[in-house]
Amino acid sequence: MQRYFVEESLAIGQSMPLPENVYHHWVKVLRAEIGSDAEFVDANEHLYVGTLTKLNEDGAVMTVQSQLAVNVELPVRVTIASGLPKGEKAEWITQKATELGADDIVFFAAAWSIAKWNDNKVEKKVARLQKIADGAAEQAHRTHRPRVRYVKRLTEILNEPADLRIIAYEESAKQGETTKLAQALAQLTAGDRVTAVFGPEGGLTPEEVQEATQNGAVSVGLGPRILRTETAPLYFLAAVSTVIELQA
Repeated sequence: MQRYFVEESLAIGQSMPLPENVYHHWVKVLRAEIGSDAEFVDANEHLYVGTLTKLNEDGAVMTVQSQLAVNVELPVRVTIASGLPKGEKAEWITQKATELGADDIVFFAAAWSIAKWNDNKVEKKVARLQKIADGAAEQAHRTHRPRVRYVKRLTEILNEPADLRIIAYEESAKQGETTKLAQALAQLTAGDRVTAVFGPEGGLTPEEVQEATQNGAVSVGLGPRILRTETAPLYFLAAVSTVIELQA
């Protein structure tokens, strides 16, 4: 069943005019008709089934029929913090990290980032990434849409509350470090906040790594191979799911 996010709070029996984007996709693209059902996640991240009850050329109305009890989110809240990458890699990271369960996605201007975002373009770029995250959350049938944002310095991320901070450092992988990630993840409990920091194509500077570790981050390798900047966050999220969600 198709899923959509809406900005309102919903209740069983409530009727609501469809937002323009939902109307366009559900009615115009998917050809929904009177009596068609879809899933709707409201502003409180509650999931409902709604039926199309009114339809004309100018818009449509959905009526809430029932509420569904689901739990599809990661037990821990993961912030993916990526050094600003080149080209369209930010779009890729945003989409795939959303599909894999990230709670929050933040890009930062790392010292060795090749890409630069001018101040007058940040708002537009973040809005585009947020739209990608929203679409990926619908496609993955999540009930939470990650918030996408941009900060100028890694320091801003490290100052945010977290129960565990991880920094993926390629030198740790080169030195054969293979246990710290698994050990750190094994200590997490439901509801914990996790911040995971990843470098851009050029990697993180020794100063950035030192700053992170001084703020309590655990420097880890992600297996014995060196991963691309757009691959490393996905490896981490898959590891979180495996360790925390998929245990018998």
